[in-house]
Formats: sequence, structure tokens, C-alpha cells
Amino acid sequence: MTATIVMRSTREDHLIAALATLAIAIHVAESALPMPLPGAKPGLANVIVIVALLLYGWKTAAWVSMLRVLAGSIVIGTFLSPSFVLSLSGAVAAMAAVGLVWAVRPTLLGPIGYSVLAAMAHMAAQFHVAWLLFIPHPALFGLLPILMTLALISGLTGGIIVQAALARMKIDPTQ
Repeated sequence: MTATIVMRSTREDHLIAALATLAIAIHVAESALPMPLPGAKPGLANVIVIVALLLYGWKTAAWVSMLRVLAGSIVIGTFLSPSFVLSLSGAVAAMAAVGLVWAVRPTLLGPIGYSVLAAMAHMAAQFHVAWLLFIPHPALFGLLPILMTLALISGLTGGIIVQAALARMKIDPTQ
């Protein structure tokens, strides 16, 4: 006699899976784009994470973010590579920064504010991990202003996309 384990999925499980799938698809597509600097990506997959945050809360956004990094790295073949370590550290830092603000007052920032905060925390963490684990050379600091500027631009762009998408869907995340 064998025991059968039945796991039931919830509506939230399906929502997280759908959002994560979309974020993973964007993540994989972005990996094929040529970039001016190693590791510098537009961060468009994070648009889905910010939408998840504003519509469904921090927990859902954190799940989507972590699944995007894990599954995306498996799909593109970078799982457990330096690229994966940098991506994961950035995602964890971004969700931690966003989570702190969200815990204090979820409506404190809008789509652009959360997107910029996440992008800046993501890049700061990646830079710190790159310095600690991979390139502990003073010349790396010469890239920091460029990388943080790119993160700011990426965050602004992503936030504007989120804001426009929510407006088009006639959704006000502050309610």
C-alpha cells in the first residue's frame, strides 16, 4: 500500500506562478541583449516585480523576484555561476530595501519610487558582492558612478512603465 500525498494549489500560487513566468520570460529575453557593460541590463523583468508589489503585496513580489532569479538562471545556464550570485544578491537587496519601506508605509512610494529604490539597492548589492568575491581591486570603484547612474535610469524607466501600465488598466495601487 502506498500513501498518496495531495497538494492543493491556491489562487495565490497560480498568481505567483503566472507573474513569475512573465518575469522569467523577460529575464531570459534580456540576457540575449548586447549590453555596454558586463552585468548592466535594462531590468525590465523587475517591472513585473513592482507590479506584483503594488497590486498584491511584498510577499508576492518577493516570491516572483526569487523565482525569476532562480528559474531564469537555470534556463539561461548561469545557475550557481558568478552571474547568478550577483543577480541573487541584487534581488535580495532590492526586496529587502523595498520591504523596509513597505513595512513602514506601503503607500509612501509610488511605482517610480519603488522601482528606483529597487534598482539602486540591486546595483549597490551587486557592486558590493563583486568587490568582495570577484574583483577586489580599487579600479572597480571607477565604475560605480556609471553603474549607479544606469541603475537610476533603469529604475526610472521601469517605474514609468509600471505607472503607465497601471494607469492604462485603470488601477490605483494606493487604494
